[in-house]
Amino acid sequence: MNWDQIKGNWKSVKGKAQQQWGDLTNDELDKAEGSQTELEGLIQQRYGKSREEAKQEVRDWADRI
Repeated sequence: MNWDQIKGNWKSVKGKAQQQWGDLTNDELDKAEGSQTELEGLIQQRYGKSREEAKQEVRDWADRI
């Protein structure tokens, strides 16, 4: 799924994001509002990943859904 589709369907897709990254709260995912950059930043902060690691995880996840 490309990022425009993810952003447009964020309300239904965010559940899949929460399954992938269970430590992220609903409030955090609501705040991200489908922003790829925001999601990457949340993953960096919550999981202590580098920027590149978070970017790669988000890309891989987007390709799977």
